[in-house]
Amino acid sequence: MTDLIAIRDPKSPIVASYRTVCAGLHRTKTDAPLKIIGITGVAFGTAKSVAVANLAVVMAQAGKKTLLVDACFANPQQHELFAVKNEGLSECIAAGGDLGAFRQGTSQSGLDIVAAGTAAVCIASAEKLREMLAGLEQEYDAILLDVPAVLESADALSVAVASDGALLVVESGVEKPGDARLAKKRLLQAKAQILGCVLNNAEVGKGYELIN
Repeated sequence: MTDLIAIRDPKSPIVASYRTVCAGLHRTKTDAPLKIIGITGVAFGTAKSVAVANLAVVMAQAGKKTLLVDACFANPQQHELFAVKNEGLSECIAAGGDLGAFRQGTSQSGLDIVAAGTAAVCIASAEKLREMLAGLEQEYDAILLDVPAVLESADALSVAVASDGALLVVESGVEKPGDARLAKKRLLQAKAQILGCVLNNAEVGKGYELIN
């Protein structure tokens, strides 16, 4: 899967799987409401960002006003997937401006995007990112953060901790179980609220080992 299948073929069984993930998020019980959801991966080079984009589309299709924020400065993909300008989060951090000013509409009704941008910055802290998102929480039903892979970027843990909860995407047949366990361990050590794990591009009917 290399595109926005949730837009191109919304009746696909793959899209049904995305809907199942979204339904699971709504049923998840945490101490705080799930408004800001960080979605991260294990290591560089997986299709995590494509999965994030399709989850955002599915949420918008379900009637939830959704904002997708790309925090993957080293390897941004959301602006390419949605064909928008690559200007957004990094420019906002560099200038200290209003994140809402960098929102762009998409071809999917109900879905806005803040691209990663091109400014040379890093995520200073989870608290700072949370402050930037605070002004947008009342405008959206859900805010999805495309988080760098845990074993790839120092920014990953800060972005994940800034979320109300984090999903860990594991690429089937690509990543080693030991790496997935290490990514989970680092998220827990950073005190991120792990909502669950999504096995991406899984082979139907094949058994898989759980991440303990």
